[in-house]
Amino acid sequence: MKAAGIVILAGGVSSRMREALAVPGVDESLLREAEDRPKGMLSVGEGRRPFLDYLLYNVRAAGITDVVIVVGEQDRSVRERYGAKDRDNHFHGLSIAYAVQRIPAGRTKPLGTADAVLTAMRVKEDWHGRSFVVCNSDNLYSVAALRAMDDADTPGALVEYDRAGLGLERSRVDSYATIVTGADGHVKDIVEKPSTEELAALLRDHPGAGVSMNIYRLPYRGIEPILGSMPLHPERGEKELPTAVGMLVRRDPQSVLSVPMSEPVPDLTRRTDIAAVQQYLMKVFASVMWEW
Repeated sequence: MKAAGIVILAGGVSSRMREALAVPGVDESLLREAEDRPKGMLSVGEGRRPFLDYLLYNVRAAGITDVVIVVGEQDRSVRERYGAKDRDNHFHGLSIAYAVQRIPAGRTKPLGTADAVLTAMRVKEDWHGRSFVVCNSDNLYSVAALRAMDDADTPGALVEYDRAGLGLERSRVDSYATIVTGADGHVKDIVEKPSTEELAALLRDHPGAGVSMNIYRLPYRGIEPILGSMPLHPERGEKELPTAVGMLVRRDPQSVLSVPMSEPVPDLTRRTDIAAVQQYLMKVFASVMWEW
């Protein structure tokens, strides 16, 4: 069964993007945008098109039309672009709603990606009993990856990316969540931000282990109690989605299917990513005839 819709995570504070780094060759106005906009709203595309436009273009091309964007409580840029209403904003074939991820008292940032997904689920309780897709707003996933999650013939799934196929430096890839997949194709574990020692042990026992780029198909009923009860990470102080998915597969070893892929996934995490992302967009979307 096709997924009920997609949750796009855009509510983080973008702390790494806001690091005061000089980036040769990047327009100063873009660096100023990075101070107060979500990463997905940076004007990196031709004609200063925001990065999130490209993701939404691929979402629609994959056949997904019901969209929830998780936004920060102070941000207005997303609503200014895609519609001001809390839900039912009609944007070029998409129906867009918003879930506001708030920063609790005593904290400087939200509770993390797992909390963001739970916040979105509260907005879309009509998805109960179905599965939905989740992805980041600062990564550009291909139509094939999005369609694989939408069409997966299983309640839960994730894209397991080949480490070498992402086209990113090894040190960066090594920091991503590592996926352990069994012979039956189902995920057996997922380790968020493994230490050097943990990663070495994982790759020794599972040489082909891929990584997560935070694109999942999740069963509403299966993931809701986990998201609602999981604790903060003792060191990082957040509720992390890969950890929640790991809890799900340990509870039910047949709950999440791995879909292997080897392809680049543009990543707009840091200011130093901007130039490479712009080059990718100019190349891949050069022939697209935009309607918006």
